Amino acid sequence: MTTSLDLAGKHIVLGLSGGIACYKAADFTRELVKAGATVQVVMTAAAEAFITPVTMQALSNRSVFTSQWDAREPNNMAHINLTREADAIVVAPASADFMSRLVNGAADDLLSLMCLARPIERCPLLIAPAMNREMWAHPATQRNVAQLRADGTTLLGPGSGDQACGEIGDGRMLEPVELLAELVAFFQPKSLLGKKLLITAGPTFEPIDPVRGITNLSSGKMGFAIARAAAEAGADVTLVAGPVHLPTPRGVRRIDVGTAQQMFDVVLPAASRNDVFVATAAVADWRPASLSDHKIKKNGSKLAPTFELTENADILAAVAKLPDRPYCVGFAAESHDLIQHAREKLARKNVPLIVGNLGPATFGHDDNALTLVDSQGERELPRADKLTLARQLVSEIASRLSVLKA
Repeated sequence: MTTSLDLAGKHIVLGLSGGIACYKAADFTRELVKAGATVQVVMTAAAEAFITPVTMQALSNRSVFTSQWDAREPNNMAHINLTREADAIVVAPASADFMSRLVNGAADDLLSLMCLARPIERCPLLIAPAMNREMWAHPATQRNVAQLRADGTTLLGPGSGDQACGEIGDGRMLEPVELLAELVAFFQPKSLLGKKLLITAGPTFEPIDPVRGITNLSSGKMGFAIARAAAEAGADVTLVAGPVHLPTPRGVRRIDVGTAQQMFDVVLPAASRNDVFVATAAVADWRPASLSDHKIKKNGSKLAPTFELTENADILAAVAKLPDRPYCVGFAAESHDLIQHAREKLARKNVPLIVGNLGPATFGHDDNALTLVDSQGERELPRADKLTLARQLVSEIASRLSVLKA
């Protein structure tokens, strides 16, 4: 989930070196523009063998540069001028050959010359490797990877899977939406760098019989957004997810569970190894006391079956009672009297922060409105898309951790 203006105000110089993955650069350019960025494309001669400058010009709405001898620049110094206003240079695809050239400071084409001439302290270089799996695994490439990282270059990927040559393995370029997510994350403040977060998300499902159960309308979207925002902020994130069909945010470790007890069994042993626990999951308060071995059938009497309920363990309260507990953030999804119920939950769970919202107004939606409730009072986070709210909440948590540390 990326908001439409995640890169508003950013100017990206997009470099293409030679490789079949150049076709993905076209979609990546569209994603960058949709996210609000301006895009200046620079191509090597090898890249032109795979995709035309006309295509990239149409998608970026800017003339494409291909030669260091391009006379359009008044001073004939495109390698200087193109980088001075750039917020980042992104080379996608970055071939094995081009990576080698970067390591050695080669400067005999516009793209490599531009990477060498950029103001290194304010124009970061990010590259998306794209090559055959054997080329990626070769010791020479891995030496180059290590040196590029030592030189301050950020690597985006590579991914793993089917390759154009018919082989399968590491080395393929990330998909355009993955590259966009990585770039957006790169620009986010690293306010939780070095911190470990444990997050629960989604509903739980309490089976009645083999085909039915008790659950709720939680989509998990808020919890997944918080996991993404925390990873963007530099945290090591573990996401414990109930039964939802959402993609795992990049850089997040995911553990899938079904019932409240399964979630409890995963969370409790892990909680003390984390700095923060964010309990966004809508955990069922009750479960059937016994599980029918077979589907409960109609019996013709028109009487609905009855079954006894028993209370589930309170995950947030249990974590909050640990002697070495993390900083605990609870969620209160209410149908009415939000502040009252959130404040009661704050005291009952003995946690420093409760995030309240009206469940019927947010379950399944892509936007939300939150109320932060603590011992000092309440503060509203106005309605916005859930990723925006998640980033605001992550910033709030980071500020509170800084105060505690001080």
